[in-house]
This record gives sequence, C-alpha cells and structure tokens, in this order.
Amino acid sequence: MEANTSLWHSYLGVIVSRERQRVEQFQRAEDILLTLLESVHARDPRFLVDYARNLEAFEFALGASEDAVTLEVPLRIDGDTLRVLACRSRDTPGGHPAELNACWLEVCSPGTDLEDWTGGVDVMEHGGGARCLLPGKILQHLKELLVSAIVRCQRLFLLQPGDISAENLREDAMELSLLIRGSWKTIRFDIVPVVRRQQEPLQLQRLRSDRGFPEGSLRRAMEEAHFVPASPHCWSSSTHLPILKLLRGVDTLQGPRLDSLRLLDQLRDQDWGGHGGTGALTFNHLKMVLLWSTELFPSPEDWQDLEGSVYRLLVILLRCLATQHLPHFLNPEENLFQGAAPDLASLYHKVESFAWDPQRFLRFHFGLHGFSGSCQADTETRALLQLPTEDGSCWDTAYFDILLSQFQVYRIQDSARCSAASQLLSRIRQEIPQQS
Repeated sequence: MEANTSLWHSYLGVIVSRERQRVEQFQRAEDILLTLLESVHARDPRFLVDYARNLEAFEFALGASEDAVTLEVPLRIDGDTLRVLACRSRDTPGGHPAELNACWLEVCSPGTDLEDWTGGVDVMEHGGGARCLLPGKILQHLKELLVSAIVRCQRLFLLQPGDISAENLREDAMELSLLIRGSWKTIRFDIVPVVRRQQEPLQLQRLRSDRGFPEGSLRRAMEEAHFVPASPHCWSSSTHLPILKLLRGVDTLQGPRLDSLRLLDQLRDQDWGGHGGTGALTFNHLKMVLLWSTELFPSPEDWQDLEGSVYRLLVILLRCLATQHLPHFLNPEENLFQGAAPDLASLYHKVESFAWDPQRFLRFHFGLHGFSGSCQADTETRALLQLPTEDGSCWDTAYFDILLSQFQVYRIQDSARCSAASQLLSRIRQEIPQQS
C-alpha cells in the first residue's frame, strides 16, 4: 500500500515541479502580448487592455501540454444598453444554421460609446430596421490593428525578431491566433473581442446550488455575462472566465482535487493521444469532469488521498466516454463530445486500462507513447458504465459510488450514501443482462 501511494505521489511530484517554469513561460509571453495590445489601444481606444490575466496563468500552469490560451479583449461599450435577441437560422444571411446559443446584440438606444461603434464599424439591420453589432466586422478590424501593431512594435524595437508570429491568423476563424515566444517555447493565444454585460446571460439561467463548491462561488462566477463571436453575424455567451473562476474556487477546497486534474492531464498528453494539444480529449474536457466531480462528490471524505481523488474524476470520465456524452457544467444541454464519436471509442479503452492497472502508466517515458493493448475489464463494470441515461439515475452520487466500489476505491463510511448506492445497484442489476 505504501509503495503504491509513493508511486502516485512520485508521478505527481514531477508534474508539479514543472509549474514554476510554466508560469514564467506564460508571464514572458503575456508581457509581449500586452505590449501589442497597448499599441492596439493607442490606435483605437475602443479596444481595451485587460491586465488581470491571473486566471489564464493559473490555467496554463495546471496543464501538461501547450494548449491554446484564450484571451478576451473587452470592447469599450456599455453592454447593458444592448438588447440580446436569440439568433434563428432563418434570420442569418443565406439561412445558414445558427451556432448553439447564438444571439444578436441589438443597438436599441443612443449613447456615445454605441455611436462610436455603429459609426465606425458596420452594423447589420435586422427586423424592422433594428441595428445589430456585427462580430465579423469587429474581428476583421481587430485583426488589421494587430497586424499593424506588430509592425509598429518591431520598428520601435519593442519586440525582438521571433517574438510573435501571425501565420495562424485565418480569415474564417472566430478568434485571432498569435504564436508568442515564451522563453524557449511558443504559446498560442486565441484573441477574441468580448462584450461585457452585468445582466445574466440568456443560456446560463439554470443556476444550481453551491453543492461541493465554496458558498457563493457559482453566483460570483456568473455575475457578469461575456458575449464573444459565434459567427460573422451572431454572438454567444462565453463560459471561459466563469469556468476558470470555478476552478480557482475548487483550489481553495481541501484535498488533492487539482492534483487529480494535473495527473490525468499528464496521462492525456503522454498516453491517451492528447500530445501536442491534439486528440479527442482536451484539457477543457478534464476541467468539466473536475467540476462535475466537485458537485457529485461534495464530502471532504471523498478527497482525502490522491488515488481516491483521481478515481472520482475517472469514473465520471469513463461514464462520459462510454456514453459519448459530456455535458457542459454551466450549459448541461450542450454535449462537449459532440462529433468526436470515432475517437472516443479508442480513448475509452485507454482510460479504462489505466483505471484497472494504473501502475503501468504512472511513469514518464519519452519517444513512443507507452500505451499498448487493452485490459481485461470487469464485465459488470463495463455494463454499468454503458447503462442508458434517460431517467437521470446514472448522473448522481449513488451511481458513481457504485463505480468506485467496482474499482475498489470507495472507502466511504457515510451509511446513508452506502445504502443509496446499494439500493440503486440492486435496481439496475436487473437491467444489466439486457444491456450486456
């Protein structure tokens, strides 16, 4: 038992030892980017510079791979004077399908800052002459300013050769990607303009309790709405910062919760086909799994040791991979695995292999990736993971307690929880033969 515990902590220790270097790497790249954005602001004050990037640095330090960093550039506009209208496919030019949660931002009352935008950036007339801000036009204008700022900063020797590459800027993208050198590696920043509103966004109205989270953390995370481009004509509510705020809240709780995220993300990058920021499973997916596990396992008893904490995330991840459905934590109707079905089947077997034999994976290797073959999984456990979801009984604590017991990492003394898991198992065992 002690040797097993040492293996988990040794693996984690190597991961944590890299975080200081990653923070320094982020901060150097951030300094270069802020220099660029200050030049953009000097040219057009309607684009603001937000110096509060602590959450992005926090997220970057947690991850194992070089995933892109999303950076929102606030627009100087009073978002609360805009009217938010649902964007329907028949309203879009050419009748193209509207993005999920897409909306218009209608200019419905005069104001100095609104006139700055409607006079300088094209707007689209919609329904009876109403004028709506066009995100595509704003993106194009910001892109031109960024390119101009790069040239200007280089001429003034504010940037060194190789500090910034704009080769990833694409005409059809809803973000502006820049590669910025942070020490010996480059970081990709996806820059998006954002309209802020103090009112609650349309698609985040299903507020849940703070179960498992610090009191008031969900309300604070969602107290400001951020709208980002969803298409050239429509906007959508961004959950980027609310998710990071919730992640920071989890960091204040006791137990190795974030260590579990660190460890699984290293496995994703090293063994599960996520190296280089690619693959069906991303760091954003794992963040959602951690948030769900925080809600579904609210007791401190669940987070007393590293191995048990990792398995709290694992059983939820396995369930989502088996059903090919990972609900967004703030928009549960959104499936974050949508469209990734072919890759998820292979990924499921890799994650399942780790769950049954973690010692094979808890070591660092270089060159070829270490995973090969599959494991002899327990038939009943696999059937439990693949149960249908219609009645919602497979998305609660009792169901995941059953899975933890199958992997022999339950260790819960709460008699009420034990009883609930036992009753649910007795009921669903009658269905397993039909599903096997």
